[in-house]
Amino acid sequence: MITTRGKYGVLVAVLLVGIAAAATRAAGQSADKLTSSQASATVDQIIAQVIKHNDLRNAELHTYSAVRTYVIRDTSGTVKASKTVRMEYVAPDTKTFESISADGSVVVRDLVFDRLMETEAATAGAHDRHDTSITPANYTFQLLGQETIGAYHCYVVEAAPKREDKYLFHGQIWIDSTDFAVVKIAGHPAKRPSFWVTRADFVRQFEKVGDFWLPSRDETSVDVRLYGTKILSIEHRIDSVNGVTNARTNDNGVSGSATRKLAALEDANQALRAGKKQCK
Repeated sequence: MITTRGKYGVLVAVLLVGIAAAATRAAGQSADKLTSSQASATVDQIIAQVIKHNDLRNAELHTYSAVRTYVIRDTSGTVKASKTVRMEYVAPDTKTFESISADGSVVVRDLVFDRLMETEAATAGAHDRHDTSITPANYTFQLLGQETIGAYHCYVVEAAPKREDKYLFHGQIWIDSTDFAVVKIAGHPAKRPSFWVTRADFVRQFEKVGDFWLPSRDETSVDVRLYGTKILSIEHRIDSVNGVTNARTNDNGVSGSATRKLAALEDANQALRAGKKQCK
């Protein structure tokens, strides 16, 4: 028997799937302001270059492999469920998922993580990507300014959807000024997914791996009436692209930064154990 709280949990899970799927298909600091004449003169050229470069990169991307970690937590940081999978992409439109490990609520894992992967695999086709792509057919664009994110100098562009569609969004796009690739997207769905949702926001970040720009992290936050805020995050660790191992991972598939953190943790543990022995 499902309790009232359990029913709300199922509702939240279903809502998270819809919003996170929209964010995935769509594909913060303040920006230096530009004059309106500068914006109107360049935004169309920037978007045209993004479309052109994306087409060129997509034509060269044959396969890639990534380990993903899905996590749902509340605002206190308490993890409700997690799952790690390996995702394999084969051009032009095939994605497969293999489970590596899972923990926490089985209901959440089934209703959120598994359904997200099923939706992504089913909608990987070229026709679906075209229908929701970041193009003038789907959005009106305005250039807001320029901003540096990490190592990337970006144009900051506002995207306003031309129709209410649950797979489109309203928000901002950060575009690398050299590669004309999307570095980050932040926004909310163009169409409110449900009466129960009072607020829904997402951030999707990308990283450059070789000549390609691939997802690195997704975070979706949903405020649901009577149930509060739940946060879904997805970490993407790219292992290989077109058969070439990602230089940022070691032979065990662990990123260099993660390796350093593990080593530091082990050093701290050893020091702690040594201190305990001396106390004895």
